[in-house]
Amino acid sequence: MISLEREPLATENQVHPAALSIDALLADCETTRTRRSGPGGQHRNKVETAVVIEHVPSGVRAEASEERSQARNKTQAIHRLRLALALTVRTERMEISPLWKSRCRGTRIEVSVSHDDYAALIAESIDVLASNKFDHKQTAAALRCSVSQLVKLWRKSPTVFQWVNQQRDQQSLHRLR
Repeated sequence: MISLEREPLATENQVHPAALSIDALLADCETTRTRRSGPGGQHRNKVETAVVIEHVPSGVRAEASEERSQARNKTQAIHRLRLALALTVRTERMEISPLWKSRCRGTRIEVSVSHDDYAALIAESIDVLASNKFDHKQTAAALRCSVSQLVKLWRKSPTVFQWVNQQRDQQSLHRLR
């Protein structure tokens, strides 16, 4: 579960929180462990396997409780937190990051949704999208990738793709497919 309740935290000329290493990100977070209902039976009801992580500077929260393993839930919660930060926190981009350049081969963007770099790439693309008034064609040109590859990157995560379309709706732009 991802919580996007507070206003975006605007940052300038800083590393986006979604691009931080796990240790650096967790240094800015409060982590709590708790019990949740669901499959897992007696083990799940006795042990605090659910993990809730809140990024204190922005107030963005994410949690995971679907696994019986606290370690796997923590990994999933961190992944969800990074995605939530990518959608919530805006940074001003002066140039394309070395990470983006390393992942953009020609006009293709090569990254798996489960990779640690995915949220950082989403954050960068959304920052550029916001600065281009949610015009995906201008964003693709600025990021030196094809429009179809950029949309494909967003479509890999239903949460991201839905967020992009909601923002485009607010700007009276057509929905992406």
